[in-house]
Amino acid sequence: MLDTSLAHNAFIPVPHVIKGQPQTNVSVEHRFRTGETALTPPLNLDDLIWPRSELPPAFDTPLSEIVDFLAAVGEALDFDKNLYLQEAVTRMGHVSTLGPRILENCYRDLATFFEAEAVWAEAAGAIGDISVLDGWQQSVVRGSNVSIRAFPPRLVHILAGNAPVVPPITIVRGAITKGVHLLKMPSNDMFTATAILRTMADVGPNHPVTKSFSAAYWKGGDTSIESAVFRSQYYDKLIVWGGEAAVRHAQKYMAPGFEIISFDPKVSISLVGHEAFASEQTLREVAARGAADVVAFNQDACSCARFQYVEGSTEEVDRYCAALVSAMGHETRYGEGAGGPVPPPAIVEDLEMLGMLEPEFRVFGEPDGRGMVIRSSEPVSFSPSGKLVNVVQVTNLADAVTYVTVATQSVGIYPENRIAQLRDSLVNAGVQRLVALGVVHGGQFGGLPHDNGLPVHRFMRWVVDQNGEAS
Repeated sequence: MLDTSLAHNAFIPVPHVIKGQPQTNVSVEHRFRTGETALTPPLNLDDLIWPRSELPPAFDTPLSEIVDFLAAVGEALDFDKNLYLQEAVTRMGHVSTLGPRILENCYRDLATFFEAEAVWAEAAGAIGDISVLDGWQQSVVRGSNVSIRAFPPRLVHILAGNAPVVPPITIVRGAITKGVHLLKMPSNDMFTATAILRTMADVGPNHPVTKSFSAAYWKGGDTSIESAVFRSQYYDKLIVWGGEAAVRHAQKYMAPGFEIISFDPKVSISLVGHEAFASEQTLREVAARGAADVVAFNQDACSCARFQYVEGSTEEVDRYCAALVSAMGHETRYGEGAGGPVPPPAIVEDLEMLGMLEPEFRVFGEPDGRGMVIRSSEPVSFSPSGKLVNVVQVTNLADAVTYVTVATQSVGIYPENRIAQLRDSLVNAGVQRLVALGVVHGGQFGGLPHDNGLPVHRFMRWVVDQNGEAS
């Protein structure tokens, strides 16, 4: 049985996985602003690369075999039986802002990413003719025979730690590519990736996919590591998740032959039509759906709504705000109830000042962890956070398009029958994803665009043999 206690009751042991081999010999200290200290294994830079003189371990592994293996890994990611996941929940409590209930729920959902149907959908949705993943495929272009292959890439992934869905998505997509992958773990999630990879090592210690992944932690920006490893002679692309600072830092390594692909910071919104006021029961139901899109993952995920545009009179919009605050005080699968986060002190001060400017502004709720709303006629100048949402009164939902930018990721819309009416103008303004209000965090993984693209397709090296012979 795994030891889930902290070393010496003072340090957080952080294992690494290098080319499928778990490393638990922790000795290197990392101190965080939270006051916590983590211990990691020492890094050998040579171990962080796969030589280009060798083909990737999974190069000749049929995609069907990879899918079967991932499905077996998914079955082993049963939280009630998987000691790595149980250990991760315990230790994540020292580095993550998410509570143990939410973390456990996230870990209970990990297996769904590895289901065969999801993996096949992700491959087919991104690639189309997935035969190009298994070898050179002959085609005729303007009368000439050519062969095309989606060649396995060499990728570094800088992961984000705001939601534990990033590691499983990255690992599944990486396995589909048949390439090699170095996962740089973030300080607020040093355990999810390795819990999955350690499970993978148990299921298939010598499987080519197992050998295709490494996961390690080092302090972001450590040039002694990054300037040595983030090079085109070792890797093709740097995949970066996270905030603006992380993306801008990653861009410094862009060079000929070394591409940057970023899943950069986004802001999501909600649109609530006048239909929400058909009855008091309808209003409560719509507010509960709106709250679910706000409170998940402490409102830190890009898909969490920070602004909601509500169509109605001031009296109607205020009724919605009151119902929304009430709904935000209840637990959801991924959101805290009364014990949730609160807005930063500077924003609380802004709210106190704006609250004195009624009726132009009106503040609902208190900074007590149950949720707050600021109602206004235009979006506030700051970014709401800590279970705070800015409800903006609009005459017509189409008016909200004015405030949409290319940084707007997901839009939850009520009622659903108005999505078709609004989608072209929203997407033209920059929106990337449209969904019914209340289910922004409940979509199925597999085959859908992400941040205006199909990630697996972008990860691959698309190459051509103009002699045209198939393999």
